[in-house]
Amino acid sequence: MVVKVYGPARAACPQRVMACLLEKGIDFQIVSVDLDSGEQKKPDFLALQPFGQVPVVEEEEEGFRLFESRAIIRYYATKHADQGTDLLGSTLKEQALVNQWLEVEAHNYNEPLFAIVLQLLVFPSMGLPTDSAVVKSNEARLSQVLDVYDQHLAKNKYLAGQFFSLADLSHLPGTQHLVTTLGMSHLVKERQHVNAWWEDISSRPAWKKVLQLVPKPLE
Repeated sequence: MVVKVYGPARAACPQRVMACLLEKGIDFQIVSVDLDSGEQKKPDFLALQPFGQVPVVEEEEEGFRLFESRAIIRYYATKHADQGTDLLGSTLKEQALVNQWLEVEAHNYNEPLFAIVLQLLVFPSMGLPTDSAVVKSNEARLSQVLDVYDQHLAKNKYLAGQFFSLADLSHLPGTQHLVTTLGMSHLVKERQHVNAWWEDISSRPAWKKVLQLVPKPLE
């Protein structure tokens, strides 16, 4: 079975899904969606995802579709628990901690980070002005979150304990933007334990493969 992943490889949420599929050794095909032209808001795509967002995955042989990247990675980590990297934990308590940190990533980490992405990347690409006050306030919010992470990671190699999991994987796309395209690598580098964690998880072969799948910008 080959899983179809609808969405551009450069977008953060499809990258989250691709990283999971690669960690689990699941074959997939990227079906490009042109976000710049608004393809995700057109009827053909809305038939797949009624909110006009990426990614969507499709298992044609089983007649199954799923959207929302964190739901997708939970699904594949569970469905294929016996192959590839164990991303869920082996006990109920470990699995609970994985889910706890997935929620932290979605609500405490991603929200200020996405607000910065909108201001520094998305709005300028649409010809809209950047609100520096919004950037500054969300950078402060994110800094406070990373302070909590640094304290936690001083005692734990990974977010859910001593094993790499979905909780860590889910941070990869956003943090990659943070340290590269957003030019805010200081938020990671100035925190010893966060930096060590990032160096570890971003060096995983699956994540390196995701980055190789991202089309290079034209010169």
